[in-house]
Amino acid sequence: MEIVVNGVFVCVDYKGTLGNGDVFDSSEGRQPLEVQMGAGQLIKGFESALMGMTLNEKKTFTLEPDDAYGHRSDEHMHTFTREEVPPDMNPEEGQHIVLSTPDGQQIPAHIVEANDERVVVDMNHPLAGESLTFKIEVVGISKTATQEPQGECGCGCDETGCESGGCSSGCC
Repeated sequence: MEIVVNGVFVCVDYKGTLGNGDVFDSSEGRQPLEVQMGAGQLIKGFESALMGMTLNEKKTFTLEPDDAYGHRSDEHMHTFTREEVPPDMNPEEGQHIVLSTPDGQQIPAHIVEANDERVVVDMNHPLAGESLTFKIEVVGISKTATQEPQGECGCGCDETGCESGGCSSGCC
């Protein structure tokens, strides 16, 4: 019997919903999510729920913020003066942008205020503070990856970040 343990590659079909029932991400109509267990590619609660599952097993579980994307934090709000904003950028309230750190890491952000003096961005994950319910099914377990990852981060996200809250890569 194949079982999900650290080090194996797992392919999983999933559907993620918020407390109000809205779907925030799903593999429906796409290839299943493929991840290597223990490689830090998943939120901790999702990976914990996968551990010990078997091929074709289904499960539904709910993650509280501590096991998902954490709680919203004022520390993830940042104010830039207009002088700090590139002259070719025209920031508008509600706009999604990507900020780059000095070491090249990209951070998705949401502009919550933009005026003549300052621009305030929210760098909290869009799902921070949310309880997330997942319905999952393990559809593949392998000792090696079955496809090359998509996107720079290996999660299939585009240059705007993971606005849907989920990342997926090619799979079995």
